[in-house]
Amino acid sequence: MSENRDVYAEAKKQMRLSERIVAAIPGFRGYKEKELRRESDKIIRNHINLKLSESKDDLKSIFQKLSDRRYFDVLTDMDRLIAKADRVTEKINHASYGYSGFFDIVKVKEENLNRMIDFDNKLVGEVDGLVADIDVFKAEITKGETKNIRIRVQNIADKLESFEETFDKRTQVILGVT
Repeated sequence: MSENRDVYAEAKKQMRLSERIVAAIPGFRGYKEKELRRESDKIIRNHINLKLSESKDDLKSIFQKLSDRRYFDVLTDMDRLIAKADRVTEKINHASYGYSGFFDIVKVKEENLNRMIDFDNKLVGEVDGLVADIDVFKAEITKGETKNIRIRVQNIADKLESFEETFDKRTQVILGVT
C-alpha cells in the first residue's frame, strides 16, 4: 500500500514553485490535491496494464511452445486463457481514471480517491502474484517440464478471474458504496 501512496507523495513533492504558490490559493489547493491523486491513480493503473500486457505476451509464447511440442490437449484451454488475459488487459486500459469534471453526472469525492489509490494498490499485489505464476509456468515450459500443464493453466485462469472480479469492484470503491 505504501508503494502507491509513495507515487502520490512523489508527485506532490515534484510540484513546481509556481504550482505550490497557486496551490496556496483557497479552493485551488483541493483541486490540485485531487489532480495529484488522479494522476497517481493513472500511473498505478498504467503499471498494472503494462504488467498484464507483458504477461499476455508470455502466455502467447507458452502457447506457441506447447503447439510446437504438439500438446494439443491443452491448447484450447491456453487459447481461452489468452483471450481472458486480453479482455482483462483491455478492461484495465479503458477504465476510468477516477476523474470527475465540473459537469460530470457522477462526482468522485476526495476521500473516495484515497480509497481508490488503496484499492489499486491491492490490485498491484494481485497482478504481481499473477505475473510471478506466469513467469514460473514459462520457465517450466522452457525447461521442458510439462507434467503439470493443465493444473498450471487452470490455476492461472482462476487467479486472472479473481483479479478481474476484484477489479470490477473498483467502480463501487470510486463511488464510495463499498
